[in-house]
Amino acid sequence: MSRLAPTNVLVGIDDTDNLESPGTGRLARMLVERIDELGLGSPLGATRHQLLVDPRIPYTSHNSSVCIALAVADPAALGAITKAAAEFLERIGAEGSDPGLAVTGAGDWERSNARARLSAFGSLAKRDVLNQASARALADDLGIHLSPHGGDGGGIIGALAAVGLHCSGDDGRFLWMPGMREVGGEQIYGELLAAVPLDVALDPSGVEPAPDDLIELGDWVRPILRDGRSVLLLDPPAADSGNPSGVAGGRQRWVAAIKETVKAY
Repeated sequence: MSRLAPTNVLVGIDDTDNLESPGTGRLARMLVERIDELGLGSPLGATRHQLLVDPRIPYTSHNSSVCIALAVADPAALGAITKAAAEFLERIGAEGSDPGLAVTGAGDWERSNARARLSAFGSLAKRDVLNQASARALADDLGIHLSPHGGDGGGIIGALAAVGLHCSGDDGRFLWMPGMREVGGEQIYGELLAAVPLDVALDPSGVEPAPDDLIELGDWVRPILRDGRSVLLLDPPAADSGNPSGVAGGRQRWVAAIKETVKAY
């Protein structure tokens, strides 16, 4: 079972920054901390989703949005989460930005074909210029909270797209997950799985390391979201000098995929 399986609330945010302010990813991590501080839910991960880069779309640098996955014990907390996130965006949104917020519970995206419609909206936001009216219409139809919190509110498009792309289970990379920023250097694979909520590590051929294998993580660990799981991308086993097979003491040595590879997601 995926470490994300307990997710029953998704919070999407977009267009919160300007060229001088912290980016949306940093603000998303701050929002994660705020939700955790208030005891409103257990944050499971925050995923970055790349949207269309087009001169007709106002964006700061990359036109990405973020979705935060939460496990919430009390469904009644949805309103409190929405209120806390809205207040956060209004307080922290940078001058000149157009912050948008989307909040939905599992009951919304699990109804009928809601997940497919949300995923299709997110996918379309990666390929085409969308408008606020289409985002509002979909959110209203599915019973999803969608609200602007500054500027012209254009961030509601990316916020809803982030929720849809996370719902698809096959888009984006993790900006944050519990313990992710505390790991680095060389790790034994089994110990890594115990330290962070990573589902699996795979090389380009889909091969997973053995529990005792060694993984060189470097200082930039960013799993991707694939098949509804958190997946760490690896290069094939590395060869040691004097040990061309890459085996050291019966263990394979692997290296996390380079930043440029991960940033394609």
